[in-house]
Amino acid sequence: MEYIKLGNTGLDVSRLCLGCMSFGVAERWHHPWILNEEHSRPIIKQALDSGINFFDTANVYADGTSEEITGRVLKDYANRDEIVLATKVHGRMHKGPNGAGLSRKAIMSEIDKSLKRLGTDYVDLYQIHRWDYHTPIEETMEALHDVVKAGKARYIGASAMYAWQFLKALHVAEKNGWTRFVSMQNHLNLIYREEEREMLPLCKVEKIAVIPYSPLAKGRLTRDWEETTHRSETDQVQKSQYDATANTDRLVVERVAAIAEKRGVPRSQIALAWLLQKEPVTAPIIGATKISHLEDGVAALSITLTPEEIASLEEPYVPHPIIGFQ
Repeated sequence: MEYIKLGNTGLDVSRLCLGCMSFGVAERWHHPWILNEEHSRPIIKQALDSGINFFDTANVYADGTSEEITGRVLKDYANRDEIVLATKVHGRMHKGPNGAGLSRKAIMSEIDKSLKRLGTDYVDLYQIHRWDYHTPIEETMEALHDVVKAGKARYIGASAMYAWQFLKALHVAEKNGWTRFVSMQNHLNLIYREEEREMLPLCKVEKIAVIPYSPLAKGRLTRDWEETTHRSETDQVQKSQYDATANTDRLVVERVAAIAEKRGVPRSQIALAWLLQKEPVTAPIIGATKISHLEDGVAALSITLTPEEIASLEEPYVPHPIIGFQ
């Protein structure tokens, strides 16, 4: 396993992050394909054995049960001082006007609930899951600063927003002497590259860690276009994100397949290798539901694509509608 600093911090994270949205109680969420605790344990154990020390979840995943499972399994198998544990806040956790968002009330309430579910005194990275259009960013940033100063989070990060919003948050923190975001968890893969326009250059110049989600486009980069899985047939979020651009995305997937066949490796390794070579990407978040998903992820670290291969993979891409910020 390779390790890298998380942006402009002294924190070492593995070059792969295990996304824990795949773990939870399916009956408590709209994703029937997620794994219960019994089936999650070997995945998390394999990640640890592979050298992965970076784990990402969120309060909203499976109604909090992702945090519960992740926390219990890591406590059984890992040294907390070596684990980089990340979670997120924003999504609706209960009915009522204050059941979601990034108000001071919501943040102060949800950090304590997340810590209880995770079974830890602190998280290493506390992230805002989306931009809150109904709360002043000053209120959000001051609350996050207070969470850090209270020792409940070591660092703070953001996810899925426009570059102007992220820059505004960075400016507000700097202006007031508050804790600054150190990471951006954004949507980036070979068939969704809109982040290259503004967000990636911003993160590079500001020395912000980039930890992309959906690095394999929820599996679409890993198989023949006509092939389906239980997740692809039931994941409505996947359909909303990628169905509209299917005709052009197919060309990219075919290029991935051609290079993978020539190299004699699974397609997922090619797609991940491309992302790992994309500046300033720090650690793609892989959502493994099988041991082989982890094995392919680790193997991708050893693949260096040639400039010609990268050009071939990127050439068919056309601009996509912005997705993932709502």
